[in-house]
Amino acid sequence: MQEDNKFYYSELEDKIIVNSIQNDFKNRQILRKPFELIWELNMNFYLGNQYSYISNSQELLNIEKSFFWENRETYNHIAPIIESRLSKLSKIKPKFSVKPNSNNEVDLYATKLSNSILSNCLNQNHFEEIISTATHWSEITGTSFYKITWDNNAGNFVGVVDNKNINGGDVKISVCSPFEIYPDSNETSNLQDCLSIIYAKALPVKLINETYNTSIDGDDVDTLEIDNQSYLSNISGRTNTSKITHSTKTGYAYLIERYEKPTTEYPNGRLTIICKDMLLFDGDLPYKTPSGQPFYPFVKQVSNKKLSSFWGSSVIERCIPIQRAYNALKNKKHEYISRLASGILTVEDGSVDVDNLEDEGLAPGKILIYRSGSTPPKFMSPGTIPAELEKEEESLLNELNSLSGISDITTSSTIPTNISSGSAISLLIEQDESRLSLTADHIRASLVLIAQQVLSLFKQYATTPRITKQTTPAGEIELFYWTNQDLVESTIKLEQDNELQHSNNDKKDLILTLYEKGLFNNSDGYISSSTKTKIFNALEVKEFETKKDINEVHTERAIQENLNPEIIEQPLEIDNHKLHIEEHTRFLLTEQNVSKETKNKILNHIKQHKKYLEI
Repeated sequence: MQEDNKFYYSELEDKIIVNSIQNDFKNRQILRKPFELIWELNMNFYLGNQYSYISNSQELLNIEKSFFWENRETYNHIAPIIESRLSKLSKIKPKFSVKPNSNNEVDLYATKLSNSILSNCLNQNHFEEIISTATHWSEITGTSFYKITWDNNAGNFVGVVDNKNINGGDVKISVCSPFEIYPDSNETSNLQDCLSIIYAKALPVKLINETYNTSIDGDDVDTLEIDNQSYLSNISGRTNTSKITHSTKTGYAYLIERYEKPTTEYPNGRLTIICKDMLLFDGDLPYKTPSGQPFYPFVKQVSNKKLSSFWGSSVIERCIPIQRAYNALKNKKHEYISRLASGILTVEDGSVDVDNLEDEGLAPGKILIYRSGSTPPKFMSPGTIPAELEKEEESLLNELNSLSGISDITTSSTIPTNISSGSAISLLIEQDESRLSLTADHIRASLVLIAQQVLSLFKQYATTPRITKQTTPAGEIELFYWTNQDLVESTIKLEQDNELQHSNNDKKDLILTLYEKGLFNNSDGYISSSTKTKIFNALEVKEFETKKDINEVHTERAIQENLNPEIIEQPLEIDNHKLHIEEHTRFLLTEQNVSKETKNKILNHIKQHKKYLEI
C-alpha cells in the first residue's frame, strides 16, 4: 500500500525487500571490483607507493625486493602532474546566468529571482570548495559525484511545532567519491539513463539512529584510508610514502539507498533505504523537475570520458607504466653510482680477513693485512655510466609530460632553452592549456546540471514564503520576497568563456582597449554611471564603485509597477515620464496574460505620464 509517497508492507515483505537490495548490492560490488582496484592503484601512485600492482587474483599487492641491496626509492612525477592540472582547473569559477524562456515581465523577474536564489544557495554550500574536492577525486580516480538533496532541517526558522523548531528547508550539496556509487550497469554512460543507482556509505550508527529514529547496533566495517605509519622512516626504515590500505571502523554500518527510474509498477520511480536488516524507507523518488519528471539527485563529473563506460579515466592510468620504468631506471642508475663510489673489491681466497673487511669496509687510512705470497686485493674496473641511461631518463620524462597533457612550462615554470620569442612562448602556453580544455568542459557541463537540479528542488519544496537578498553591482542590497510559485522554467548557462585560455589579465586588457576606443560611450558621448560600475567590477577596482544610474532607478520602479499594479499611484513630478511610458508600453505588448483590469489601470497610468510631458 502507499500513503504520502511512502509504501507500507508487512514484516515479511520488508524482509524480502531488504534481502533483495542486499543481494543486488553484493552483485554490484563484484561487478565494480575491477574499477575499484584501478582507483586504489591510482591513489597509491599519486601518494608515492609506486611498487603496488593488481594481481591475477584481483588483489592489490606490493612488489618485494629481489635482493637486500636493491635500491627501491620512488621518484614521484605523478603527484606534481596532478597538482599542476588541479591548479589549472581551479581557474573554473562558476558564475551562472539564468535565461528567461520569454521576454514578458513575469519571466524576466522570475529569472532575476532565480539568479539570486542560485547564487545564495551556492555560497551557503561553499560551492567552490565542493568543486575543488570533486575535481581532486575525478583527477585521481577519473570520476566523482555531486549529491544534491533537500534538507528539511536547514534554511530559515519558521516556527515551533510540538516543542520542535521547524525550518523552511534548503538545498544541500555534497561530494561523493566513486567508492560510494554503484550503477546497475558499468556500460551506461549517462547517469540519468541508468535503470537504478545505489548509493552506499559507512556511517556511525549513532547518526543513522538519530536520523531515522531507529536502534541499530554498530558493526566492524571495512573502509579505505591513507596509511601514514610509513612516514616513520627513521624508525621503521621504510620509505617515506603513504599508501591506501583497508582498515576496520567500529560502531559503523552501511546505509544503502537505491534509486530506481519510473516503471509501469512504479510510475513515479522508487527510493528504498535500508541499513543492515532494517527497511528505513520505501516510496516514490522524492525529486522532480518543474515538468514533473523524477530524477536521481546525483551529477557525475569525469576527468576523461571512456566510450560505453559509466566510469571516467584518469591521466594517472596512462602515466603508471612510464612512472614504473622511470623508477626502475633511476634506481639502477643510483646502484651504478654506488658501485662507482664504493667499488667492488676482489680478494684471493684466504688472503685477508673477509669478515673484518665486510664489517668495517675500506676506511681511509685503514691498514689491510693480506697473506704473504698472495695477490693483494684490488678494485674491479667499474666502467662509466652509459650515455643511453641519460637519454632514456630524458625520454621517459618527455613521455610523461606528453601523456599527461602538462608540459615543463606548467610543472617546473621553465621555458625551453631553444625558444626565446615571446609569441612562441605564448603559443606554447596556449597549447598547454588547450590540452586541459576537454576536462574543463566536462566540469562545466556538470556544474550546469547541478544548477538545474538546485532550482528544481526550490521549485518543488520552497512552499513557505522566504526572503532572499543580493548585492547589486552598485553595492546596494536588493530583497526578494518569494515562494516556489514565483519560479518559472528557464535555461541555465555559464557566463564565462574558457577560463584556461582567457585569464583575468587578458579580460582587463580587453576592457581597457575598448575604453580607449570609446566603445563604452553612450549616444551622448559619455559613459553612464551604471556602465562605470560594471567596468570597475570587471577590473576588480571596488574603491571606485558608483551608485546606481538614475535612469536605471526609474526603469526598475516602472517594472515593479508592472508586476504589482496595486502599487500604481499618480505619477510623481520627479519621474522620468518617457522611460516610464516605454517600460509600461513594453509590458503590455509582450505580456500575454494581463487581466483586463490591470491593462486598463496601466493604460490610464500611461495617459497621466503623457500629460506631464505635454506641460
